[in-house]
Amino acid sequence: MPRSTNKEMILGIMVGTTGISLLLLWYHKVRKPRTAMDLPKFLSLGNSLDLMPLQDEMPNGQGTTAIFQGRQLQILEKLNELLTNMEELKEEIRVLKEAIPKLEEYIQGELGGKITVHKISPQHRARKRRLVTVQSSATSNSSEEAESEGGYITANTDTEEQSFPLPKAFNTHVEELNLDALIQTADNLRMNESRKMESFELLCDHKEKFRDEIEFIWRFARAYGDMYELSTNAQEKKHYANIGKTLGEKAITRAPMNGHCHLWYAVLCGYVSEFEGLQNKINYGYRFKEHLDKAIEFLPEEPFLYYLKGRYCYTVSKLSWIEKKMAATLFGKIPSATVQEALQNFLKVEELHPGFSKSNYMFLAKCYIDLEQTDTAVKFCNMAVLLPCVTKEDKDAQKEVKKINTSLKRVMCSDIKAKPRFCRRHSTSSTT
Repeated sequence: MPRSTNKEMILGIMVGTTGISLLLLWYHKVRKPRTAMDLPKFLSLGNSLDLMPLQDEMPNGQGTTAIFQGRQLQILEKLNELLTNMEELKEEIRVLKEAIPKLEEYIQGELGGKITVHKISPQHRARKRRLVTVQSSATSNSSEEAESEGGYITANTDTEEQSFPLPKAFNTHVEELNLDALIQTADNLRMNESRKMESFELLCDHKEKFRDEIEFIWRFARAYGDMYELSTNAQEKKHYANIGKTLGEKAITRAPMNGHCHLWYAVLCGYVSEFEGLQNKINYGYRFKEHLDKAIEFLPEEPFLYYLKGRYCYTVSKLSWIEKKMAATLFGKIPSATVQEALQNFLKVEELHPGFSKSNYMFLAKCYIDLEQTDTAVKFCNMAVLLPCVTKEDKDAQKEVKKINTSLKRVMCSDIKAKPRFCRRHSTSSTT
């Protein structure tokens, strides 16, 4: 074959391959995402429009303003999504441009039989099998686009097969336990921060056997929440949060009088809200509070519930006027809570379980600072420092307590400038 003919053939194959690649890129990046993600977002926007109060249902002049503000909010959200998608598209085009010059080398390898076959390691196959098995707990009760309890549609991407890194593969032989033994073992493992993943794996191994047992279901949902906390990858976090929330929905449906079911469903709603838009974030906030109150009704002596409610009240008390107005515009009601309410919940935690956590002491200090009771705030900061750092939350709280202490020292010294000797004594005692 002449050399020029060979070059023409290679060039033709390159052009054809490039065309097919661009076609596949268009199909996967435009058609498929539009089905899986854009449609639910569009429907979510429609729901938010339906929720807007009509002008004639509101005082004169307020209806038009509220609708206008709501539409502005929606337009800004969509523009933000559009800009994000454009940046992603630019990056994909850049990668494609870099890959095209390498097509000739790839095609020559194909023609010469030199193409390298990438083999999948047994460890990778085991990880993939594990992920698919774990995901099946959610797919049995949800579809790719599932309507959740709140009455709006969310994209359920977790049922798609993804290769998230997991520390180890399924055991080839698993010792089966009865339900009581399984629950006790899983709970004991979970008490050790470094063994929470082992507790999760144990529950995964018994999923098929106990999938309809309420005591298993809510613990399995809780384990997904633990994996959310342990993970540092955003996609993994979203994956664990969505599956855990699905299990939580199953639990509260089957056992509406079980406080643990409501507790962990509320927690997982909070985790899922981290990946949602403004409207769904607010919706999940209301749902979090609703199920937290139900959990307290059934478990009035559980300190963790009052800690969560205290955090909710403290966060709501710090919302700006515009944030509260947005919530009222979208849902017709304004979330309300005060620092005093938050304080009462954190004090209830300390009453039920003294030294419950470093974070609880930190929030007590923050509440007393807001209430201008500096001495009491200092006391709880000192108590927080004495507790060990075990979890990631403890480490974050420790950093925050140090900042609070620094701020308090500055305030106290500025308030007593007339007594410099006290400042020197306070500074000396803190350094020791």
